Amino acid sequence: MKHTLKPSQYAVLIAIMLTASVGDSLLSRGMGQVGQVDLHHLGLLWHALFNPFVDAGIVLLIGFFACYTTALSWADLTFVMPATAFGYVVIALLGRFWLHEQLSPTRWAGILLIVCAVGFVAGGPSRTEHHELDTMDSGVGR
Repeated sequence: MKHTLKPSQYAVLIAIMLTASVGDSLLSRGMGQVGQVDLHHLGLLWHALFNPFVDAGIVLLIGFFACYTTALSWADLTFVMPATAFGYVVIALLGRFWLHEQLSPTRWAGILLIVCAVGFVAGGPSRTEHHELDTMDSGVGR
């Protein structure tokens, strides 16, 4: 049996990709402004909580968590993770054009491979059926 997703479920998957990608990018930008945190400078973590980029990133990642748990309520983990893997492309684009990071051709190739692999998983059902347990309980094959 093949499960089809409702438009609202597609919206949740898109929200997962965007909130995670943009939230992580905001955290990166904010922590870049805060400076390097290590065991000798743990006070910088407190300072980071007052950085608006870090704050916005935290809010978006809370939204990500809400969307992610929602998706896991109606789909398998092995479907949700690959279905939202297009977020890697969003992260790469944000990193390149907003954070001005340099991405090597090898990194771009890795991102391309991830996106291509998503197609294998996205074509499958969103929820695992457990018919084999029903067959075993009915005495078939004894």
